[in-house]
Amino acid sequence: MSIDQAISAAKQAVVDGQLTAAALENLQCWLTEDRYAAYQDSIVAHIAAGKWQKLDDVFWTIIPFGTGGRRGRMYEFGSNAINERTIGESAQGLASYVVEQRALAGQAAGAQPPRCAIAYDTRHRSREFAELCASIMVANGFEVYFLDDYRATPQLSFAVREKKCDCGIMVTASHNPPSDNAVKVYWSTGGQVLPPHDKAIIDRVMNVGTIQKVDFQQALSQGHVKICTAEIDQAFVEALQEFAWPGPRDAKIIYSPLHGVGAFAVMPVLERAGFTDCHVFGPHAEPSGDFPNVPGHVSNPENAIVFEKIIVDAKKMDADVILATDPDCDRLGVAAPLSTSPGSAWATLNGNQIGVLLTDFVCLRMQQLGKLNSRSYIIKTLVTSELIRLVAESYGVRCEGNLHVGFKWIGGVMDAVGPDDFVFGTEESHGYLIGHYARDKDGAVACLMMALLVAQLKRENKTLHQRLAELQQQHGFHCETLVNVQMEGSEGMAQMRKLMAAFRSAPPTELGGIAVAAVRDYKSLTIRTAAGKTQPLNSASADMVILDLIKKGNYFAVRPSGTEPKVKFYMFTSLAPDESHDKVAAKKRLDLRLAELERDIRAYVAKIIS
Repeated sequence: MSIDQAISAAKQAVVDGQLTAAALENLQCWLTEDRYAAYQDSIVAHIAAGKWQKLDDVFWTIIPFGTGGRRGRMYEFGSNAINERTIGESAQGLASYVVEQRALAGQAAGAQPPRCAIAYDTRHRSREFAELCASIMVANGFEVYFLDDYRATPQLSFAVREKKCDCGIMVTASHNPPSDNAVKVYWSTGGQVLPPHDKAIIDRVMNVGTIQKVDFQQALSQGHVKICTAEIDQAFVEALQEFAWPGPRDAKIIYSPLHGVGAFAVMPVLERAGFTDCHVFGPHAEPSGDFPNVPGHVSNPENAIVFEKIIVDAKKMDADVILATDPDCDRLGVAAPLSTSPGSAWATLNGNQIGVLLTDFVCLRMQQLGKLNSRSYIIKTLVTSELIRLVAESYGVRCEGNLHVGFKWIGGVMDAVGPDDFVFGTEESHGYLIGHYARDKDGAVACLMMALLVAQLKRENKTLHQRLAELQQQHGFHCETLVNVQMEGSEGMAQMRKLMAAFRSAPPTELGGIAVAAVRDYKSLTIRTAAGKTQPLNSASADMVILDLIKKGNYFAVRPSGTEPKVKFYMFTSLAPDESHDKVAAKKRLDLRLAELERDIRAYVAKIIS
């Protein structure tokens, strides 16, 4: 089959409903443009074999930069797949943009060359893609600082700042399935790329013709690629010791890296801080992109199921806590006993609950150490529990909370407001940060904070769950839940758009038996009340809608994921402190309300996308 015949067959597939028009457009580019010549034979073979569903999946769109960079399933070719071309375009587009920005800033060609830090995790092809990115950056005149082993995303953020780099690249797909990989792109701040740089970089990426490359080994031997693994490891561990505050260390900790890079960061940090009774969970210790011993092969510490087997061991060992980080070690998951009684049942904590506990602990300890002032602030996102705001304010700490999903926005606020008065940053998806050393969430420092908290509570004969209950009674019970609905491929994208349009034009008027008081549309930046009045919404624009219920502190948010093919539904409920004295009754009441909210939302979604 010739290329012309292949294009004709693809056009007929669109007529026959086997291929979308958008996929045809991208496929034609890959079949006719010289920059994709290396992939044309494979694409033609797929067309000849009639693999229309696969072709539609890998061509129906061009992978954008989302909340965590450019991420997707790996496949040998395709604009909507992670492969040598799309990874290469990402690196080349980044390199071109940084060089342009340096020129605009008046940096002469003979000045110090631009710098890029690069790291990678345990996923399939991560090392290969990291070498590819390094070879491209060097070909574009960069010095590359290369972490030459499995390392954590926060270590990459740290390396960008430590080495005064212009940018950074982390090769990881975080907690996605084994089929996926990605690049996270970092700016000179050590944070993920923010507007306007993100859109400008993707413009360069989408217009990459030739990808400049040199041989990686030659670049290494010539000193253009500098291995700095040991140096960054030592500096990173030392930087975190600033937060190894005085206090008890008597905590038995079981730690799981979930087959990722976490043990290379977490264990040295905990050991250096004086925690001697730490044990890596054996079945999850092997660095492996297959995540073989994790249920469903999805290493996401947000999923309670990943803790089930670890809890069995924890009970036998009489452990105090289980800590788990995702494959690139920027998220923390936690499980703990419900009480200090022998044989107590265990339960996990969700991201909001961990955020509440750590906010309280960090504020308390910093207050005791005299490190808080009238300008001190924490940062959370719009879909992170408002209980965190209440806890912070009880210490006189301001909360910056008008932020969209993605830790890059937290890093951006740190630099905009001033890092000197930053206390703590948190988001509901299990991301946490303290200090100035990085501008991204860090599973290692979160593990350190949690270990310190658990040891302190053990001295007070309390567990994490008991301390959380105290905070709930003090500030009012808050319960939240997150529901994810998968929507794969071009059909899923069409359903997402239809659903978001419906929430904007004809949202539910009642959820869980509670009337909707107002609709916050973060795309049009308007608030529309139930009475039909409209007013401006003070926020950055994003594809998200929040429905405020008539009962204060109860609301619902919906947004498409920025990193995975799914829609995320966030539900928030709360009671006033005077309704929260009986913690069992309060929790039962809010659990019922959440169930009713979820029931009504699922019914609404089914009606819209059916």
